[in-house]
Amino acid sequence: MGNCFGAPANDHSSQSRSSIKPTSPAETWKSNSSSNSKQNALGASVLRRGKAQTTRGWEIGSDNITENETSTSTNTSNSIGSATPAPTTLPNPNGRIITPNLKLFTLADLKKVTRDFRPDTMLGEGGFGRVFKGWVDEKTYAPSRVGIGMAVAVKKSNPDSSQGLHEWQAEVKFLGKFSHPNLVKLLGYCWEENQFLLVYEYMQKGSLENHLFRRGAEPLPWEIRLKIAIGAARGLAFLHTSEKSVIYRDFKTSNILLDGAYSAKLSDFGLAKLGPVNGNSHVTTRIMGTYGYAAPEYVATGHLYVKSDVFGFGVVLLELLTGLRALDTNRPLGEQNLVEWARPSLTDKKKLKKIMDPKLADQYPIKGAIQAAGLIIKCLESDPKSRPSMEEILEGLEKIDAIKEKDKKPKVTRSSDTARHQNRSPIHQKHAGRSHHP
Repeated sequence: MGNCFGAPANDHSSQSRSSIKPTSPAETWKSNSSSNSKQNALGASVLRRGKAQTTRGWEIGSDNITENETSTSTNTSNSIGSATPAPTTLPNPNGRIITPNLKLFTLADLKKVTRDFRPDTMLGEGGFGRVFKGWVDEKTYAPSRVGIGMAVAVKKSNPDSSQGLHEWQAEVKFLGKFSHPNLVKLLGYCWEENQFLLVYEYMQKGSLENHLFRRGAEPLPWEIRLKIAIGAARGLAFLHTSEKSVIYRDFKTSNILLDGAYSAKLSDFGLAKLGPVNGNSHVTTRIMGTYGYAAPEYVATGHLYVKSDVFGFGVVLLELLTGLRALDTNRPLGEQNLVEWARPSLTDKKKLKKIMDPKLADQYPIKGAIQAAGLIIKCLESDPKSRPSMEEILEGLEKIDAIKEKDKKPKVTRSSDTARHQNRSPIHQKHAGRSHHP
């Protein structure tokens, strides 16, 4: 996982990557090992302060908790009150803008839900605060006993985080307004005694990050990887084509959560932004995100385009193909940045096969891998205008998903085993007798 960063927007046309760094240790999380991460109740990998490979920079001490953004001469507020629900017909029939119907929890309710935030219910800790698992009644969301009703994830703010209120507002603003199968569902919130809390649905399979990179994790077969990519693409496409386009801004494997059927849902909308308006191409905003995933034009200038998300999607798709992190300082010099190292191999069939995740055990259609590599190249274009839309990417992924290892007529060979190998389905793994379908 790359390094998160935060910096003021720059009006200049270029800025070196090295200049975008947190200004002090108090504003960062640091780590040399992802093994210290704990999985939060949403399924995302959350990393302890001082032990996380992720480094997120906050503007500590600022009295202004909102983030000013401009689309040339247009200003957009991040306050909850600025999000006016407007039911409309959307391009994606599976998603819709809704009138917020979030439950207002009391702090007393959430103490009961989490058994007074007992340490054994805590599943992780991040910059926003701690995440606890709890149980509520499925219909009323009233506190319930452990194992009865519905499991939920409760995010509890860190009183020392000045960014906590801002991210809390952004989550309520966007997730409270949208309903889509590929966005994590926000059930309610609480703002009491200077505490900001959010209550979400619980995601059983955790984050894509854990499945790809956690040591000892069961390998994801090709079909499941494609399913996850398609689900995430649908979520992003919905955001980009909603009434007021939304730029997700922090697309990465730790923010892609999986339900029991490995359906992908986008989580953590703390950095999400409303897209440009009045015919403008971009918004200008503080530079925040994750090293390795953030689009180069955004890192250099603070200019945020809808297609800045597309670059991040290309990085994640590359991670799905290779099984490697976007940024890993433990790899040899020259291989630490996945995009820079892998890009030359994406246009050559033989080189592509060499960088494919060995955990796939060659059980994938090479034609599909080549087409996926072609999509990645388009997503990683340096000019955002040259990148495809998420709808075009989704269409491409669905075509790849339709590619199967067609049954081949066995050739006359000296070994019947060879013929059987040729007919072997790509979803079969070495683990005999065990299905890898969710």
